[in-house]
Amino acid sequence: MEKMTEVYILSGFLGSGKTTLLQEIIQQENEAGRKAAILLNELGSVSVDTARLGDEVPFKELLGGCICCTIQDKVEVQLHSLLSEHELDAIYIETTGAAHPVEVLDSIMSPLFAKKLKYRGIITVVDLLRFRDRNELSPQLRQLLIEQVQHADFILLNKQDLVSELEAGQLVYSIQAINPEAISLLTTQAKVSLSSLQKMKMKKKNVHSQLDVHSHLHLQAIVHSFKKSIDQTSFEEWLRGLPDTVYRMKGYLSFTNAEQPYLFQYSYGMPIYMNEFIKMPLNLVIIGEKLNEEEIRYQLIALEEK
Repeated sequence: MEKMTEVYILSGFLGSGKTTLLQEIIQQENEAGRKAAILLNELGSVSVDTARLGDEVPFKELLGGCICCTIQDKVEVQLHSLLSEHELDAIYIETTGAAHPVEVLDSIMSPLFAKKLKYRGIITVVDLLRFRDRNELSPQLRQLLIEQVQHADFILLNKQDLVSELEAGQLVYSIQAINPEAISLLTTQAKVSLSSLQKMKMKKKNVHSQLDVHSHLHLQAIVHSFKKSIDQTSFEEWLRGLPDTVYRMKGYLSFTNAEQPYLFQYSYGMPIYMNEFIKMPLNLVIIGEKLNEEEIRYQLIALEEK
């Protein structure tokens, strides 16, 4: 019998910790002697997560749209390519934060792969802070957040360290009320064992609302490429002036006061800087809702001119 490759879908809202989880899983897969590949979906036209995943991991990218909305036809091509080029034990599909997991599932359930892929389930990462404050989101995004939980087979209640024990308990109760059938696990930095994920059991997926990332959610991705180093103080002043509808940023930045570039991540109003020791393209991806792209680009260009 032909060997079947396991397929896992990683779901979760923008900035919840999906890429951190993916790094954790790939490391454990390698330690277990298994060969895993990644299909990475980004809303923007440039991916900044690729470098974080390492050169030794087979991966394909789907840029410029959601698997569930605009590029479903490319998913089959990329999956076929991964399967033909490598002997794989597992493929992990990391969706954009705007993707509905059931629509992603629909896109990989091709007759072409009936005897090649073994679908194992949807792993949803929930940012506890974001879920706690979900009523501050637009109705469409709040609905998406709820349905990402509702259709999961395994839920990581992430960023446990950023809420109180009482809050964590209340949030677990709320999430389990939405989806009592999924395995739920409180985590920090998306730490979970591979063996736990492999024990999840798929549940039947119900009908969901059709939410197009551009027409209904009004989410957009702005990609800006810096030509030179910028002043860190001015950049952080710019961050503080951003609207609440900027949900996620990530990219590589070079500051005038530092020799090495930084991997920059921004989620829920919190910036994180990590040192990089190799030269990377200075691309910044900004994801949000109803953003004034022209104004944001003007502001970023102005940072380079200071």
